[in-house]
Amino acid sequence: MANSNQAKLRVTLVRSINGTIGKHRESVRGLGLRRINHTVEVEDTPAVRGMIRKVDYLVRVESA
Repeated sequence: MANSNQAKLRVTLVRSINGTIGKHRESVRGLGLRRINHTVEVEDTPAVRGMIRKVDYLVRVESA
């Protein structure tokens, strides 16, 4: 189970996924983002950091 006191990141989709690479679209969906300006809070883990790094041109990241 995830540790409840682990750091969180607030991720917002700021650009459309239309016309992007399929794996990038999958990363955006994997982060839980559904539409432009949708914001989610995710655990700060190496796997999540990797997905964010892959789609850094589509999202805005803040510490939660």
